[in-house]
Amino acid sequence: MTKFESSLKDYKEALSRLKEVLSLPEKNDIIRDSTIHRFEIVFDLAWKTLKAFLEEKQGIRCAAPKSCFREAYSQGFLKYDEFWLAITDLRNETAHTYSMKKAEEVFEKIPKCFEYFDVLLKIFEEEVTPVKYKINFTG
Repeated sequence: MTKFESSLKDYKEALSRLKEVLSLPEKNDIIRDSTIHRFEIVFDLAWKTLKAFLEEKQGIRCAAPKSCFREAYSQGFLKYDEFWLAITDLRNETAHTYSMKKAEEVFEKIPKCFEYFDVLLKIFEEEVTPVKYKINFTG
């Protein structure tokens, strides 16, 4: 298993765990904190999986999240979207800010982040198992 494939497996599992906590009907401080923690894990795996992909599939090295996202844009792997850079800033805020108000602001943005993470997962999976042939089984 390559580094990219291993990272992708971990990313997929972490994304599933984030989805799980986002689907909980109850919202309280414990759920909020758990959601933020799972967001941090998913983000870290997202950019590290992207980094492994760029290195293994494109021969491109990047050392930090924003540089990896920018490289993915320039290679046409991802459509340019400022939100990826905003997600990076959001992740940095969670690591360096400890106010309840900021935690609530981050928590409110995580569902949109999840949508982006989910699309990225689909893009990665397509790279692993591209659809090469369409077969019509109807008569």
